[in-house]
Amino acid sequence: MGKVITQLSMSLDGFVASPTDGVEHLFDWYSNGPVRVETPGTGGPAAFLVSEASADHVREMIDGTAALVVGRRLFDHTGGWGGGHPLDAPVFVVTHSVPEGWPREDAPFTFVTDGVESAIAQASAVAGDKAVGVAGPNIAQQAINAGLVDEIRVDLVPVLLGEGIRFFDNLTGAPVKLDNPRIIEGDRVTHLYYRVVR
Repeated sequence: MGKVITQLSMSLDGFVASPTDGVEHLFDWYSNGPVRVETPGTGGPAAFLVSEASADHVREMIDGTAALVVGRRLFDHTGGWGGGHPLDAPVFVVTHSVPEGWPREDAPFTFVTDGVESAIAQASAVAGDKAVGVAGPNIAQQAINAGLVDEIRVDLVPVLLGEGIRFFDNLTGAPVKLDNPRIIEGDRVTHLYYRVVR
C-alpha cells in the first residue's frame, strides 16, 4: 500500500488560503521558472513552469500520486476542475451531500458521504502502491487527526499573509511528531517533506 501524503503551498505565517478565496501569491512558484512540467489531466493548467529545483518535486507529485482525497469546499471552489483534474487521477470528494448534477459518468469524481476515513480507504484501494494525495486544509486536518497521514509536504512561500485559513488548525491529537525534513530550495518556494513519526 502506498503512502498517504498531504501537500499544500503555505505562507510563512501558516496560511494556505484567504477566508473566501485562493491566494495567488502562494502559487506564483508554479509559473516563475524555465522548466516546463506537463500535467496529464484536463482540469487545470496544461503545464507548470517552475525552477529547475522545483521541477523534480512537481514531477514526483504528478507521477507518484494515483488518487486524491479532497473536500467539498475545494471541489466547489475549482468548479470541479471543469470535469477533470490536472493529475488525471481518481478524486474522492468528502461531502455531506452530493452536489447537484453529479456524479457524471465521464468525470473521475466519487462523492464520499461517510467521512474522510472511508474516502482514504477507497482512494488507497485504487492507488495500490502509489500515493494518495490529501488536498485542502480541512480534509488534511481530519486525516492527520485520524492518524491516516504518512507524510506532510509544505511548499513554503516567502510571503506573510496576515490572515486566512491555516494548514494546521484544529488538530485534536497534537503534538504530531515529524521526522527531520527533506528540503528542496526552489525559486520563491522551499519544499519541505516531513515523515509522520508513529
